[in-house]
Amino acid sequence: MKKIVLVGLILCSVAETLMAQSFFAMRRSRSLILTVGTGTSSYFGELSNPGDYLQANLNFHAGLQYYLTNRIGIRGEVSWFQLSGDDKKASIESGRRGRNLSFNSNNFEISAIGIINLFPQGRSFYQRPGFNLYGFGGIGLLYFNPTTEFQGKKYQLRPQRTELVDYGPVTFVIPMGMGVRFKMGPFMNLSFEGGYRKTFTDYLDDVSTVHYDASKFPTALAYSLSDRRPEIGIAPAPEGNIRGNPKTDDGYALFSVKVEYYLPINFFQGNGQQKKFKNKRKSFYRYNKRGGLKK
Repeated sequence: MKKIVLVGLILCSVAETLMAQSFFAMRRSRSLILTVGTGTSSYFGELSNPGDYLQANLNFHAGLQYYLTNRIGIRGEVSWFQLSGDDKKASIESGRRGRNLSFNSNNFEISAIGIINLFPQGRSFYQRPGFNLYGFGGIGLLYFNPTTEFQGKKYQLRPQRTELVDYGPVTFVIPMGMGVRFKMGPFMNLSFEGGYRKTFTDYLDDVSTVHYDASKFPTALAYSLSDRRPEIGIAPAPEGNIRGNPKTDDGYALFSVKVEYYLPINFFQGNGQQKKFKNKRKSFYRYNKRGGLKK
């Protein structure tokens, strides 16, 4: 957690240095917010262990945020994160070590999220409170691709049909969670956010139902990846033996530290607006012969 906080502070410093502009010149022209962040990802499913809330899996985020009112905002975001699970890390009491299954995956999430602040933002962005709590919820799409290592090689599990089931690599997700935000300057916030994702699949880890007999698999590799007991000297599981729990879908949580930067209104249009402002400002220093200001 200390490393995540340090990364967030470094991001704040770099972003403020690279993108700093005159506060008084642009104070009325910032309503769009750039968000970037990183943190950890935690998986919950047939290969997770009780208490695995902060796993050592990375995540990265980038998105844009806009406030509809002084309390309610919307955010579009793209996230990349890792998930993993391994029976070898399970407790002896769980009885899972004999199953000997494992997976890793790189995942992409695209989400549209609504945000509600506890305290109002203020009339202008720079009048926002120095501290705020917020909750969020929305909808998203997840791309997932579980893989595993077998005899020193990496294999994608979905094409192997380890449970003789065809499932797609994309599913809907429902993000929900809470965060705390700190004002770091007129243009910058630092936020700490934790959110759970409800999915609509039980195959994030490629484990869901039961074992099948070797004769029903098209290849020896598919069967070997389906039942990995023989690798540790245990007899293959009989057909119908429990492999997973189809009654509950898999899920995951993302814990992140994020930098929020208020973009100027002309950010995507170059610096034309800024030049226009400078020209208007210079006109205040032009006087006519009578000592009056020129129009």
